[in-house]
Amino acid sequence: MTTRTTADIGPGRERRSSGRQGAGRRLRPLLAAVTALLTVGLAAGCSDSGGSLRVVWEAPVDSGAMKYGNGAWLVGDTLVRSRYDAVTAVDARTGKGRWEYAAPGREHVCAVSRRTAGSVVLIARGNMADAGCSTVAVLDLTTGRERWHTPRTPGDMTETFTDMVAVGGGIAVLRDADDMWVIDDDLWTSGTRPVVSGSKALRAFDLRTGAPRWTAAVPKDCVPEQVAAGERQVVAVLACDRTELRLAAFDPADGGQRWTAPLGGRTTPVPDGQVALLSAEPAVVRTGGATEGQPGAFLAFGQEGKPVGRIATTGGYGTVQAHTPSLVAVTDGRLYLGVESRRREAYRDRVVAFDLTSGSQVWLRDVAVAGGLRALDVTGGRVTVLADRGTRHDGLDQLRVLDAATGDEKEDTDAGVDVDQAQQDEPTALLVYQDLVIAVRQGAGVHPFSAYTRE
Repeated sequence: MTTRTTADIGPGRERRSSGRQGAGRRLRPLLAAVTALLTVGLAAGCSDSGGSLRVVWEAPVDSGAMKYGNGAWLVGDTLVRSRYDAVTAVDARTGKGRWEYAAPGREHVCAVSRRTAGSVVLIARGNMADAGCSTVAVLDLTTGRERWHTPRTPGDMTETFTDMVAVGGGIAVLRDADDMWVIDDDLWTSGTRPVVSGSKALRAFDLRTGAPRWTAAVPKDCVPEQVAAGERQVVAVLACDRTELRLAAFDPADGGQRWTAPLGGRTTPVPDGQVALLSAEPAVVRTGGATEGQPGAFLAFGQEGKPVGRIATTGGYGTVQAHTPSLVAVTDGRLYLGVESRRREAYRDRVVAFDLTSGSQVWLRDVAVAGGLRALDVTGGRVTVLADRGTRHDGLDQLRVLDAATGDEKEDTDAGVDVDQAQQDEPTALLVYQDLVIAVRQGAGVHPFSAYTRE
């Protein structure tokens, strides 16, 4: 069964438009002449299959939105999306509804697992007005029914919902909360150091039955802020002594700690978006780069926590749009990134691939000039990229398909549509199903799904 996912976007990981896509766009009419020359030069080295895109179906516009509980997954031919009030599934080919799951009573869906395991996903729910995120459940994506649920110790509304739950290796993993973990600055500045305990913070359950499997022995004075699970290891970002960030790996069989690795210092007492846990296998973390212009890096770790790759968000390839989750993908031991490069007075958009065992660049491909990257998807050995063609083309988009192994171009289609509809509903992800390209969006007043086909 084929499964494609998008990252959950919650507090600390809001989608932001790059400065170039905002204020920078106002400068582009002044660059038309330079852009035209570059466009001709770029096109001369590309294969162009022609054609355009047309809308096959669109989901109804959302009337409201929250910053928590958001996610989207493609499981076989079922397209599923989650938001704060419900999880719904549609036929990927037609957009016809299949099922809807709503949390019981007055509860909200506050967090979802980044990825699925087979046909299930993990959700966290609760009454956000008072009880917090107090229940974790396994949801069957083929039927929309809960398979089992278990209590969770919630924190107050300051706790983050990003990467609260994860699935992988036959287990469901959750991190509990404790109000003592959110420490008042005054206590620290006055010299009073409260005790912070994470000894019961990370728990695992059998994914099939819900039976408790283990509680991880988190290092003293450390608490987990994010968790991810793979077949061979569970990893968590830990905040330790309120001053240090670490990455820790645990055995999925018994929760035993395998290794820890430093991630650097921190300056705030609660999760602040400066770190994003991207993958458990291989273990990949983004540090910094949460906002445009902020320096950062992608760090990859091998066995025993040994650093094996460090990819800076700025290099000879350009500037990585690290604050845009839809332009970052980890798959098959590689990191694929959407980047932008400025030469003289023109911007050039690129896709670059790195080997995560060494951090070395594998290939680099120019995909647009004076436009802006929307999103990319890596599926079945192909990188599908959606890019804005710039103001000279009335904001219409371009679809490029590259070979994931080499970067060689497989397809170049002038979309003929404005997928982000004048930036009112810019895609947060792309999902590819057979011959359809599906734009995923989050927020009020937008189409959560739009399915396009080539013609």
